[in-house]
Amino acid sequence: MDLHFFRGRRLRRTPELRALVRETHLHPGSLILPLFVEEGEGLRKPVDSMPGVVRTSPDEVIREGRAAAELGLGGVIVFGIPARKDPEGTGAWADDGIVQEGVRALKAECPDLLVMTDVCLCEYTSHGHCGLLDGEAILNDPTLDLLARTAVSHARAGADIVAPSDMMDGRVLAIREALDGAGFRETPILSYAAKYASAFYGPFRDAADSTPSFGDRRGYQMDPANAAEAIREVWADLEQGADLLMVKPALAYLDIIHRVKVETGVPLAAYHVSGEYAQIMAAARLGWLDEAAAMTEALLSIRRAGADLVVSYWALEFARRYHGG
Repeated sequence: MDLHFFRGRRLRRTPELRALVRETHLHPGSLILPLFVEEGEGLRKPVDSMPGVVRTSPDEVIREGRAAAELGLGGVIVFGIPARKDPEGTGAWADDGIVQEGVRALKAECPDLLVMTDVCLCEYTSHGHCGLLDGEAILNDPTLDLLARTAVSHARAGADIVAPSDMMDGRVLAIREALDGAGFRETPILSYAAKYASAFYGPFRDAADSTPSFGDRRGYQMDPANAAEAIREVWADLEQGADLLMVKPALAYLDIIHRVKVETGVPLAAYHVSGEYAQIMAAARLGWLDEAAAMTEALLSIRRAGADLVVSYWALEFARRYHGG
């Protein structure tokens, strides 16, 4: 009998052999940690629907920032929870706004930590939508100036990258022109280019107090059934000046991540969103899954699909385990 055929098991026998031929690598530098910052002092509020995630005040967020820097994460992305909201979301671009204060605190404590900021209005508007309203209609073009003002205020506070997540048409160009005009030509834009109207955002909306007061966001976020539209969206944002792209969510859209990476070749991030994180954590707490094994496998799948960076609430825990902590 001729046994000289391919035998995959030869290279699976030991951890050393498996590591030698491993195709996809997951390391702390490929992970971005989301941070929720709210006004106040000495605050650390657990988010019930996302075990292990906390909302912190600016003086407390530096603990997460310091850990992210020490463990070698790729960076952090900051979301703000203001004390007051209004129909226009004016807190989004205020010089003393909560994201701005959080960024300043992080950069003062950890100057070498890469700090991204989420650019949107939903956390700041009293109605919870990502743009200005006319009745219950979301106004695209009038919103662009406010998003641009917000991005400039974040850059002025010290943000290394601004990341518009609103899905208003034309916002990347508006932000690029505003940044350039304000002297921030070197500030990159990470565009949430293919952001779907997903059922997996619920825990995030609990954490960020950003649930819409009426309707939903299907009129401006993408239809989960569409793939070709995602390619049109990402090319439109690249043509407007985006430097990096984001696909959100990640696990339910691995095909989109792969297509975007193959068809554009640009640096690509994917957001392992709150619902994707929470479902694994919940199953682990019920004893149905091994938390570390399941979460690592999920993050590997996102990287394997083509994402260069993965935004994940499990980033710190992965990094601790990676370094043997």
